[in-house]
Amino acid sequence: MTTDAVHPRVLAYLGRALSLELTAVQQYMTQASLVGLWGDEDSAARFREETVEELQHAERIVQHMLQLGVAPAASQLQPVSHAPDLLGLLEQNADLERQLVDHYAEATRFCHVIHDDANAAFFQVLLDDEQHHGEELQAWLKQLGGPRRRGYARYGRASF
Repeated sequence: MTTDAVHPRVLAYLGRALSLELTAVQQYMTQASLVGLWGDEDSAARFREETVEELQHAERIVQHMLQLGVAPAASQLQPVSHAPDLLGLLEQNADLERQLVDHYAEATRFCHVIHDDANAAFFQVLLDDEQHHGEELQAWLKQLGGPRRRGYARYGRASF
């Protein structure tokens, strides 16, 4: 498939997806180091695992873009979020995961509307993965007694 056969908006969704995934890589990697400095090696290990998972998503997007004949380019990474404790970091991660879920849901819907089944399926796989990440994150928050702020309790698949 060439870029002539791909809707420009789908290409934009792919570029934004790459930016969000690389933002997540940067955030989780930084948080792994930070909580490691706090002496919380268990949480550092979990953040490292998340880093790898998000990096794998970014790699899938790059490969998909190359297959479509597009040069991958992340437009802009968001700055890493700061928080004074683990619960605060997890709440910020919930925000980032929600952005990813919302983005993939929108991209999937759009691809269905234009009858681009191949890209709809690609985005759906990423959506399913990110919803699963969100559910794991929500469970971790619950285990720690969070969330502190309203709106984080709705992390199930039906909530998005």
